[in-house]
Formats: sequence, C-alpha cells, structure tokens
Amino acid sequence: MTASTLKSGVPECTQPGEQDVKISSHSDLGKIGSITAGEDIQHSKAEEKSLLRKIDWNILPLLTISYLLQFLDKTSLGNTGVMGIIADTKLVGQEFSWLSSVFYFGYLAASYPMSVAFVKFPLAKVLSISAVLWAITLGCHGAAQKFAGLVVLRIFLGAFESAISPGFSLMTGIWYDALYLAFSSTEASLSILKEIWLFIILGVITFLWGLVLLVFLPDTPLTARFLNSEERKLAEARPQKKQHSFKDTKWEKAQFIEAMIDPKTWMISVIIGVGSLANGVVANFGSLIITSLGFDTLTTLLFNLPGAGVSLVAVVTLAGISSRVRRSRIILCIVSWIITIVGILLIRQLPTSNKYGRLVGAWLMNSFAASFPLLLSLLASNVTGFTKKTTVQAHFFIVYCAGNIAGPQLFIEKEAPHYLTAYNGCLGSLAVAIGLAVILRFYLDWENKRRDKEQGVYIDPEAIDIFEHDLDDMMLARVIQTDWENRSFRYYL
Repeated sequence: MTASTLKSGVPECTQPGEQDVKISSHSDLGKIGSITAGEDIQHSKAEEKSLLRKIDWNILPLLTISYLLQFLDKTSLGNTGVMGIIADTKLVGQEFSWLSSVFYFGYLAASYPMSVAFVKFPLAKVLSISAVLWAITLGCHGAAQKFAGLVVLRIFLGAFESAISPGFSLMTGIWYDALYLAFSSTEASLSILKEIWLFIILGVITFLWGLVLLVFLPDTPLTARFLNSEERKLAEARPQKKQHSFKDTKWEKAQFIEAMIDPKTWMISVIIGVGSLANGVVANFGSLIITSLGFDTLTTLLFNLPGAGVSLVAVVTLAGISSRVRRSRIILCIVSWIITIVGILLIRQLPTSNKYGRLVGAWLMNSFAASFPLLLSLLASNVTGFTKKTTVQAHFFIVYCAGNIAGPQLFIEKEAPHYLTAYNGCLGSLAVAIGLAVILRFYLDWENKRRDKEQGVYIDPEAIDIFEHDLDDMMLARVIQTDWENRSFRYYL
C-alpha cells in the first residue's frame, strides 16, 4: 500500500526516502517547529530505540514523581481529616466537604488561562513555576486556623495544580507517539500539630521538586540538553509524524468550533465528569471511609497504604495491557470501573461487623484511578490539530472539576458512618460512565470502518509498524489538520 492508493482528497505526497513533503492547503507550515518542507529525518531502528531509552530515563522520572507529589498533596486534606483538622479548625456541617470542593473551583477557574499559557509560553517553565507556587500554597495550609483561610488556600492550590495534568498530557504528546501514550510510632505521638506538619513537609518537598523541574525539564525536544543535535531532530519528528503533536501559537477558530460539535468530545467529557464523582469521594474521603469502618487514626493511616497500592497496580497493569492488546483502552476503562463498583458494593452491602471485608471494598474502590490515564491516552491519540486538542483538553478538565466539586457533597455528615448517598451516587455515576463508554467504542469503530470504505483501504492505527513505511510522508503532510479533516486518520479504541 502506498500513499497514492488512498482516496478522498489525500494531498500529493512524496514516497519514503524522498526529500520533499508537499502541503498545498496551508501557507504557514513554517510555524511547525523543526519539521519543514525539504527536510527528511533519516534514522535506523537502533537509533530510535536508543533515543527512546534516553527520553524514558530523562523525562519519565520527572513526570512520574510530579504526578506522585500532586496525588500526595491532593489527598493530604483527607489524611488530615482523621488526624484532627476538623476539630482543630472548628469545622462544622459540610465545611470539610466544601474544602474538598473549592479546590476544584480554583482548578476550574484556572483551566482556560493555563491552556492559553501552554500556547504562549514555554511549556516546561509554566509547569515548573506552577509546581513551585502550589508547594508554597500547600505549606501555608499549616498556618490556617479557620474555615475561611483554608477555603482561600484550597482555591489557590487548585489553580496552581490545574497546570499539571493537561500540561503533562501535552508534554507526553511532544515526546511520545500515540502507541506509547497509554503506558506510561504510636497513637500518642500524633500531637495536636500533626496535620500542620503534614502540609508543611509536603509543601517543602514539592517546592524543592519544582526547582528540579525548572532546571531539568525541557520545553521541547529541541531544548533537551541530554540529546545531541541529531537526536533532537529525530525526537521532534517522531511524534509529529505519528501523532500530529506539535506546538503552534496560532489559534484556529475552525478547530475550536469543530471541537465543540464533535460527538466524541461530549461523550468523553460526560464519561470523565460522572467518573470524577468517584474521584471526589475516594481522593478526599478515603481516610474517613476507613475510619467509618471502626478503625482508629493510626490504623486508618496504615490501612490507606494498600489502597494506594491498588491504585498503582491497577494503573500499571491496565496500562501495560493496553500497550500490548490492540483496541483495548475503552474496555480496560470499563474493567476498572467494574472493580470499583464491586468495592462500593462490599462496603455498602456487607454487615458492619465484617469490617475487614468492607476494608477490602475500600481498597478496591481505588482501582478507578486506572481509567484516567487511559482516558487521557484516548484524548491524546484521537484528537489532532493543536487548537482542537487544547480545546478538548480544557473541556475535559472543566467537567473533571465539576465532578470533583459534586463528589464531596455526596458525603453528608449526618449520614455517618454509612454515607449511603455517597455510595449510591458513585454507583449511579459509574453505571452512566460504562454505558457511554460502550457507545463511544461503537461510534469510533463505526467511524473507522466508514473511512476504510470511503477510501477503499483498511488502515489499522494500532498496528506497530503502520506509520513506519508508506504512510510516513502522508501523515506528515497532515500534521496541521484535525482528525475530521484528515480522512486518512483512524481512531484508537
């Protein structure tokens, strides 16, 4: 199969090995970074593998540790909930729940400004400065003594942390092609100031890590000090050819409109919105759930560790499967939600005397975390055109915030220790997510088959070598098109 065999408006392209890539529909191709007409990056498989090893060893640790610190920082409020912050700051009624929700008001308010900052400023610098500012804000939590002060700090914390998930999603798109994206004492010693020190210690650690990011995280492959000049060109070319990911400072109105009317934008958004209800419950109230089963403070903190282990195992296992089993990402999301539902049912249905059985349920609830990287992978792989992708990501995180704002409000203090509203709300939202995920998979599969029929050729985007030969130049010719405009594009399932 060659590029010339493809129908339905595919532009004329040179064959592999030739020097020119012809793009006639856009006059501003020169803005696409280092990949310009007349330049063809030649490389061997061995060179590409060597490059990937360098990227993995230099980029992945920075992203992974940053995500870990963000997770610890976001869940610190839940841990302090059982360490005494409610009594020490005189919180009453739903005030503790609101401290969880207002974080996402800040997150939501900053989503659009952050998306603009990603376009206008060096990406790594935006992420590094955001990490330093969120660390300072977290440390200041230790000085707050009343509800109002905590509210202000939580809003600012949400605003600064809003850069991390969408920014790192863009960062992985810059460095990796679509085939890689899915994987990747005693009770008495707890003094009255224990929750204050938790905030301060995490704040100091995150602050220092923000400085590390500022020094070592490159904005693009072209500024990576750990690569030589040829490796920088190759690192820039790989994802641009295979995934259409490049940084462009021009805002395309047509792409914005397309993002807003694309059915998959709304399906994925609703899925992440209702799924985020579970995140709002587990991330902020996991410790309180375990305490409600009848465990003391120290035991609760210790029993939180296996829950984090479940999250880790679920994320690594399902991501590993998705990288090896074709067309499996949406199915694996559904699997993670089903395991979460099993956990909720164990807590809700088992008798209160069976607290260890219910504890297992609390641990299983953490498996929902595996769905988020898979959903981010679907977004990164199935949306092209920088303006469209940025718009969809902003949409994605707006509904993510909405779900996390609503989730904590399902925890009604007068329902303790059973919290039936919270558990029933999570069950309902996950059922909706599963139903929509099934519809989304059928829709994307139908669209792929429709394009195959339209062009008279079968293209499997998840075949390992599909982009390595005849399609390279064709896909490069389409890097500034959206997935709707590029009829040769096929969706990942």
